[in-house]
Amino acid sequence: MKHLCDSECQSASRRKHRDGSVWQRRYWEHRIRDERDYQNHVDYIYYNPVKHGLVEAVSDWRYSTFHRDLKAGMYPVGWTGGGIDEGGVFGE
Repeated sequence: MKHLCDSECQSASRRKHRDGSVWQRRYWEHRIRDERDYQNHVDYIYYNPVKHGLVEAVSDWRYSTFHRDLKAGMYPVGWTGGGIDEGGVFGE
């Protein structure tokens, strides 16, 4: 597993600007509108380590509260987050 501080997992832009910060330079405010909107954002957060190549599966990211939600029955065993980033739901 790669570490967050590895330069090889940083984008070319971060390396160029010597940006080692965890926080992105640009961001936007978003008010959560309803339960579905909230769930979409939680799913996106859980899937991010996979999207950025840090792990192969959502359950492989040991720092996630996904494991707590899985035990509570909020996600089915084997949930992959597949398709949540398709269709431009979350822009970056």
